[in-house]
Amino acid sequence: MFVCTLLTNPARPSLNPAMVDALRNAWGGGDVQWLAVDEAAAFTLPAISDNRWDVWSDVREHGVDLVVLPFEGRRKRMLIADMDSTMIQQECIDELADVAGVGDRVKDITARAMNGELDFEAAIVERVGLLAGLPESVIAEVLRDRITMTPGGATLLATMKAGGAYAALVSGGFTAFTSAVAAELGFDENRANTLLSSDGVLTGEVGRPILGQQAKVDALEEITARLGLGASDVLAVGDGANDLGMLHRAGMGVALHAKPSVAAQCDVRVNFGDLTALLFLQGYARSEFIEG
Repeated sequence: MFVCTLLTNPARPSLNPAMVDALRNAWGGGDVQWLAVDEAAAFTLPAISDNRWDVWSDVREHGVDLVVLPFEGRRKRMLIADMDSTMIQQECIDELADVAGVGDRVKDITARAMNGELDFEAAIVERVGLLAGLPESVIAEVLRDRITMTPGGATLLATMKAGGAYAALVSGGFTAFTSAVAAELGFDENRANTLLSSDGVLTGEVGRPILGQQAKVDALEEITARLGLGASDVLAVGDGANDLGMLHRAGMGVALHAKPSVAAQCDVRVNFGDLTALLFLQGYARSEFIEG
């Protein structure tokens, strides 16, 4: 048994009941359950239709996300999340680089790395090198003035944790940022790279080993082993090429507003919803959400 979930942007909910009913009828689905009025609906399916991706493309033109998942085991017992452009709306290194006056150069490298065009470790070494000489105090300023949480993140964490889930923030960014974001949103632990400094100034070097794609997979496997969970119990979310390993390893891997080259490699794609979409995909109704 499978479940089809249809979602739209909660800031502009516009899910058409007629569209939902037409698709349900065409696919021979069960009764429609509205998880949130005009925003999210789901129905069961006996099998995945051969024209799933054609329909996905069609509804996307109307600002609707379509996801088909196994019905059993939807509610996950662990969340592992990327930080930059996932739990927060920015790329931290780009914001630091902007302050340092090398923003355009670093943003170009970041975009290419997240699209999988560059080796991640080489790209981070090059970008951090351009930050040499920046006062360490700038990190606090960037956190205060430039970093904003992605809508729905606090609710996602509060709701899943109320259900007993464990939450890990695992980033190719930096601990100076993940520690603050994890504390604000309620993550149980965080892992990231370390910006090295001396006498209050960034040296332009990053601590080794560098946390990249494989390190995220390793984190998933280490944490699940410690908690006595399996990969099938995990919901992973990210947007970049360095997230693909953990997205593929997790029981539910969500490409959230992901780079096109990344989304193309994932079956679960959220392009319009915010982070509460991850709750709808687990079968939570908005009435069950706990505001963080």
